[in-house]
Amino acid sequence: MKNKIRKELLDELLAGYSGPEDMTGPDGLLKRLTGALVERALAAELTDHLGHESGAPVANGNARNGTTPKTLTTDQGDVRIETPRDRDGTFEPQLVKKHQRRFTGFDDKILSMYARGMTVRDIQAHLSEIYGTEISPSLISTVTDAVVDEVAKWQARPLDPVWPIVYLDALVMKVRDQGVVQNKHIYLALGINMEGKKEVLGLWIEPNEGAKFWLKVITELKNRGLTDMFVVCCDGLKGFPEAIEAVFPRTIVQTCIVHLIRSSTRYVAWVNRKALIGDLRLVYAAGTEEAALAALAEFEKKWGDRYPMVAQSWRSNWERVRPFFAFGKDIRKIIYTTNAIESLNFTLRKVTKARGHFPNDDAALKLVYLGIRNMEKKWTRQPHYWNLALNQFSIMFEGRLPA
Repeated sequence: MKNKIRKELLDELLAGYSGPEDMTGPDGLLKRLTGALVERALAAELTDHLGHESGAPVANGNARNGTTPKTLTTDQGDVRIETPRDRDGTFEPQLVKKHQRRFTGFDDKILSMYARGMTVRDIQAHLSEIYGTEISPSLISTVTDAVVDEVAKWQARPLDPVWPIVYLDALVMKVRDQGVVQNKHIYLALGINMEGKKEVLGLWIEPNEGAKFWLKVITELKNRGLTDMFVVCCDGLKGFPEAIEAVFPRTIVQTCIVHLIRSSTRYVAWVNRKALIGDLRLVYAAGTEEAALAALAEFEKKWGDRYPMVAQSWRSNWERVRPFFAFGKDIRKIIYTTNAIESLNFTLRKVTKARGHFPNDDAALKLVYLGIRNMEKKWTRQPHYWNLALNQFSIMFEGRLPA
């Protein structure tokens, strides 16, 4: 198909061309040419199926049997075509299959717009404005509902056995359930594989965030083939680390430093917050755990009388903070925060903000899944420091890296 279209053919097609309307208008050349090319291709498919040209002697008893009119939705709008038939009814067209009403790629356009947060009404108006095609809301729903089966297959796919780093977090969405709109949590697991690339391992929906459900999530990941995680980054939810360690006892559970800073400074006066966070930085940026504890003691001397709960919060969470100091700076920058998954959540919130609430769980899950699919297309680069991180992992987790 790399052959150039002959200039003489183009001159013939453009004979009488006077302006854009002749090319892209309701009855323009592009629309008529699309219909003609589709019909010609279908006729060629039928010739191949029958084994003889039109008008040639019939060898096998099967022959052409007229055409069936069909309206095909394309990028140029609705195109009327004639689909050829055979007497035996054994012809299965490939370019435009039986019962197909939309040209290849048109459904992808609908899904792309839906994944970017456009409502059914927005998509309907956009397609009408750009392509002059009237698409019913039910058709758009049919196209997007087909994603639900895709989500189920994606959710059940086998996973690689080893994931060096996994982030776990949840975001809240409003979903109608039994006639009542309520907050529901979308649980997300984001992993970094052995190549240093990010991948969402799964998503789940539940009314509340709790360690009990996270235990179910972790167990499901194991049942899908995940056998080892080196470091899991999560927030400070009570019972969360224990839920992870119940399934993966050798995994290091690292509390997100940023979450800890936010929670410990929640009740600090705004005028003091910047200085206090600056002093906290001396704790988590320390080169060793001993230096960090010394910095925390100095912090407590300075701020302990005014804000005693801050240092107390760090000391009570220290067992989940201390693993951080065993790693070099290349790994610290990865596990310091759940930014990787929070960035994903931020994008998903932008996608979902146009909807006040979702009519059901499936509607919420399919939009989140499509948003994830769009994000994963951008996750193609390996971090430049990943090879250095793997070297550290090979020493710290000796014998656990795949060959």
